[in-house]
This record gives sequence, structure tokens and C-alpha cells, in this order.
Amino acid sequence: MNGVRIDKWLWAARFFKTCSLATDAVGGGKVKLNGAPAKPAREVKVGDRLDVSNGESRWQVTVLGLSEKRGPASEARLLYEETPDSIAAREAEQLRRKFTHEPAADIHGRPTKRDRRRLGQVGRQ
Repeated sequence: MNGVRIDKWLWAARFFKTCSLATDAVGGGKVKLNGAPAKPAREVKVGDRLDVSNGESRWQVTVLGLSEKRGPASEARLLYEETPDSIAAREAEQLRRKFTHEPAADIHGRPTKRDRRRLGQVGRQ
């Protein structure tokens, strides 16, 4: 096996839950192959470097193995090696999220009539 489609590899390596999510991420520019944006059908080879952005998480990995089939997480972990800089950055981001409160975390949808009244009272006092 010389190469595997990048979207299939990302799914098999468990960066994304479904193959279609992986395809959308690659097509949307969230994945870079050797520093350049790639299309979903682009082939990944052993030794390639990938920059993967999945929501709040970012990884910089080197491809160690190829697979088109999704297996257990223990096997998926053998397909890549994460760079030390990427590990440090992800751990720092986890600590930041753990100790800081997101201001919009308490807001769920549109305010109710009661919420709007409270907002109006805060402005008058």
C-alpha cells in the first residue's frame, strides 16, 4: 500500500468520528498536509506531517502507518506520532480551559421573557 486517502486515514486514526466529518474537515481547510491545504482525495504516505484542527483541539502528527479500516484505539494510536510541541500546546490549552470560565457558557439559546426583564433591571440600577 503506497498511500491512503487523507480523509480515510484521519477516520481510521480516530481524529474524527465519521468519514464524512473527516471529509468535511479536509475540504474546509482544517487539515494541512506537509504545511499545505489538501483535498480529501489526496494520498497520505508514511513520513508525511499533518496539522489537524478538530474544534478546540489541534494536533501536529507524523504518519507512521497506513490504514483504511477503523480499528480499536490502541491500533489507531500506532498509525501516528504526535510532536512534542503539539503535546505541550494541547496540555496547556486543557489547563487554560480547566481554570477559566467561558463567559458564554451559561447562555443557552434566546433569553426568556423573565431573563429580558432581569437584563433590563441590571441596566437601570
